[in-house]
Amino acid sequence: MRTLFLSLPFLLMASSAFAQAMPNSLNMTCAATSALVSQRGAIVIGTGPNIFDRYVANQRYCNNQQTTTPAWLQTSDQAQCFVGYRCRDRLFHSR
Repeated sequence: MRTLFLSLPFLLMASSAFAQAMPNSLNMTCAATSALVSQRGAIVIGTGPNIFDRYVANQRYCNNQQTTTPAWLQTSDQAQCFVGYRCRDRLFHSR
């Protein structure tokens, strides 16, 4: 019983971390979405139900075997908003 009591705070902290929602570009302005990527450096952003990807501010947030490609998202105020970049494997990058 004591073990359960002592581990309860850790379980509660873990469950609240998993419950945090990722930002959704459809609920944000273009300026807010691009600023979020710029400030965090790398972040996962949702673009609809069960649709998401990782966006980065620059090459520094990608692996050595990856390169960046420009990323545009739909936001609440723009259909095409440049938010930063996506990391893509160099080997399979054809463009």
